[in-house]
Amino acid sequence: MPGITREEVAHLARLARLELKDEELDHFAGQLDDIIGAVARVSEVADQDVPPTSHPLPLTNVMRADEIRPSLTPQEALSGAPAQEQQRFKVPQILGED
Repeated sequence: MPGITREEVAHLARLARLELKDEELDHFAGQLDDIIGAVARVSEVADQDVPPTSHPLPLTNVMRADEIRPSLTPQEALSGAPAQEQQRFKVPQILGED
C-alpha cells in the first residue's frame, strides 16, 4: 500500500483549516501512514464467520418501573425562586427571541 504523501497531509490540513509547518507535514505523514496501516491490519483479521459487534460483552439495560411518588407542588418548587411566571421559573432572556 502506498504511503500517505506530504501533499495529502497538506490537503487534509487545508480542509481542517490547520496551518502546518514543513516539518509537521513530514511528521504527520508518517503518523497517518502508521494509522492507516493499523486499520488495514485490523480489517485483515476480521473473518467472514465473525459477526460484527458494537461491544465485546452482551449488555442489558437496567430500568426500574415508573411509579408515582410524592413530590413538590408547583408552589413549593417555586417558593425560593427570585421570579416566576405561569407556574414556571422566570429567567432573563439570553437569545434575543420573543
